[in-house]
Amino acid sequence: MSRHQVSDYPAVRLKAGREKPVRQQHPWIFSGAIAAIPAEAADGAIVDVCDAHGAFLARGYLNRRSQIQVRLLTWDAAEPIDAAFWRRRVQAALDLRAVLPEVQGCTALRLINAENDFLPGLTVDRLGDFLVMQAGTLAIDQRKQELASLLLGLTGCRGVIERSDMAVRKLEGLSAQSGVLAGASPPAQVEVVEDGLIFAVDLLHGQKTGFYGDQRANRRRVAAYCAGRRVLNAFSYTGAFALHALRSGATHVTNLDSSLDALTLAEANLRRNGFDPDRQAENIVGDVFQVLRDWDAAGAADFDVIILDPPKFAQNQAAVERALRGYKEINRLALRLLPPGGVLATFSCSGLVSADLFQKVIFGAAVDANRAVQVLETLRQSADHPVALTFPEGEYLKGLIVRVAT
Repeated sequence: MSRHQVSDYPAVRLKAGREKPVRQQHPWIFSGAIAAIPAEAADGAIVDVCDAHGAFLARGYLNRRSQIQVRLLTWDAAEPIDAAFWRRRVQAALDLRAVLPEVQGCTALRLINAENDFLPGLTVDRLGDFLVMQAGTLAIDQRKQELASLLLGLTGCRGVIERSDMAVRKLEGLSAQSGVLAGASPPAQVEVVEDGLIFAVDLLHGQKTGFYGDQRANRRRVAAYCAGRRVLNAFSYTGAFALHALRSGATHVTNLDSSLDALTLAEANLRRNGFDPDRQAENIVGDVFQVLRDWDAAGAADFDVIILDPPKFAQNQAAVERALRGYKEINRLALRLLPPGGVLATFSCSGLVSADLFQKVIFGAAVDANRAVQVLETLRQSADHPVALTFPEGEYLKGLIVRVAT
């Protein structure tokens, strides 16, 4: 097919001068870059994207209701978006995980990381013998049954669970959906293994897909600083950082989270791995901000290592300033609670907050806490959450391990 030959797909035409990101293979086309959309092109359908002169640029799927009106799938005019296409892309993602050193022996991992595996809108985690899918866009939502069947066939898993209950679906004109898509229903808890540790996961009711595999490598790094130390695991969820810390020789771990259900599962995970929750750990239900403020006011905290792994504070651009204030406040309080020589492992999973900006926030927190702080390590998401070079937005998780010098 030549650059100007018309395919069977409707052609979306860009405004003059707006083709550069497409040529550089960024997968998103915003509404402001589009000059015309054919009336016959249905939302969710596959469309060609052409420059202002009608030359083919790429092929993707359409949704007029979204600010990102086209998400691109291929830059090859000769590549149709058919069943064979989806199979090739899914298989390529599975093949990558099969050889990643980091995930060998782990039964909780990300199999498909949306745009970063060149499958915009599709996220799939493997948790034991089950898959958890998130359909983040209209086109993926329309094809989720077929994709679920494809995934079952390629992985041999028992069932596919949908957890499409993320806020981004509203921007696509979609409501939250969850439940069994294909295969068997999961038990109330599924056991997964990470680095020899066993975790129980609630696939149907847990946060997001049930387990945060993006922190796998970071749990290893942070645990290396915990031997012989008392550790606070704030925003602990079901206690993954705590288990790694205890196995590395932490003398005591405190899990702090607002969810009683998560902490109940964290206690069960401790027992499941041979630790004594009554002697080696404490679980506290509470708002992390308020608990840290209370401890700071009372001067009552006794921790050598503090881990801050909060949920996403910035859901959109309008929330960034408030998010930065939140990150600064919890880090200021944590730095005040640590003694000289204490270690803070701090994270942000807000994609709108860059690594550079996050480090500046920690700098501001250190100034306000009147502490001298050294950066020991910079951290990012685990390797099964790859980042496509053409899609820097995919690098959402960033972290620092810092030491309080004085």
